[in-house]
Amino acid sequence: MAPKYTVSIVILLLQSQLLILFKSGAADYTPPAKSDGFGYKTHSINLNSVLIEAFYDPVCPYSRDSWPPLRKALHHYGHHRVSLVVHLLPLPYHDNAFVASRALHIVNGLNTSATYPLLEWFFKNQEKFYNAPTRNLSRASIVKEIVKSATEVVGKSHYKSIKNGFNNTNTDLLTRVSFKYAASRGVSGTPTFYVNGFLLPEGSDNYTTWRKVLDPLVGANKGV
Repeated sequence: MAPKYTVSIVILLLQSQLLILFKSGAADYTPPAKSDGFGYKTHSINLNSVLIEAFYDPVCPYSRDSWPPLRKALHHYGHHRVSLVVHLLPLPYHDNAFVASRALHIVNGLNTSATYPLLEWFFKNQEKFYNAPTRNLSRASIVKEIVKSATEVVGKSHYKSIKNGFNNTNTDLLTRVSFKYAASRGVSGTPTFYVNGFLLPEGSDNYTTWRKVLDPLVGANKGV
């Protein structure tokens, strides 16, 4: 795994959670209505499959670079043997990460089959949303560009729904939940991978290493 962007957000999350508890009381805490994450090519996870959880920032270059070998491995095994759930971690020092992540939640709510095509679009075009090129752009203009681009991926008929999605407080909440979920798992940078709940060491995100990790696990599940 290439050196990844990291930030100490876990402590920040814990502090915010404590503040919430002190203000409202633990009894007021409510978990999200559904589990975080986007399943790859499936709406339900095969419990007998090997589960990979990837924590990605859509404008992180290391997330982008790690995706092709992971996707290749997934296609090699098939989703009935290896499942993937992507969790978004919009890193706070990537100025447009939260907006991009929110767009993915909006699109996922409209058409789940378009979520990964949009993620791949962000990976392919992320440089236009880096901090330097957008330093002098307003938030509204960046959202407008993302809405336009997402519409091209999902379909023109969804333009109004995507645009309105940025005014929907629920999509903001979903994106915040993704951030908090990553922090609750101890994830502070992207990309980060878990295999069957166990953290994959850094430097393990190339195709050869994926095969070395997954081959014995898939083999052990044969006949289950």
